[in-house]
Amino acid sequence: MSSSRSISVSRVIHAPASRIFDLLADPRQHVRLDGSGSVSSVKDAPARLALGSTFSMHMKMGLGYVTRNRVVEFEEDRRIAWHHFAQLLWRYELEEVEGGTKVTESFNYDKPWAFAIIAMGFPERNRTAMEGTLERLESIVTS
Repeated sequence: MSSSRSISVSRVIHAPASRIFDLLADPRQHVRLDGSGSVSSVKDAPARLALGSTFSMHMKMGLGYVTRNRVVEFEEDRRIAWHHFAQLLWRYELEEVEGGTKVTESFNYDKPWAFAIIAMGFPERNRTAMEGTLERLESIVTS
């Protein structure tokens, strides 16, 4: 999905898509993967996500808060995405390439209230966090 209010980061990871997807589909691993340092714990989550699954993440950005997320896209070993109440979408897309898997993480904030997201500097902060997340992901699946 293309949007003018979307940012993404890609990285080729030298591991099969199935190994990467298994990690992304396990919400209990999101604390380990989070490059922003804002996910403190995951609660009320299945061991493996599927289309329609819900899970809560305890977050810390200044003050602590909880987001309740719903998986809205799910294609085994290819794509997984979820959003919370504000409908901001986090997506991971996996594409087998020579030497591994191209992983693209994206954040879509194409909503009427996007001005607030932009004013608070989230697009660039999220880009930096996504780079960290993909680096962590690679470290975990290749170690």
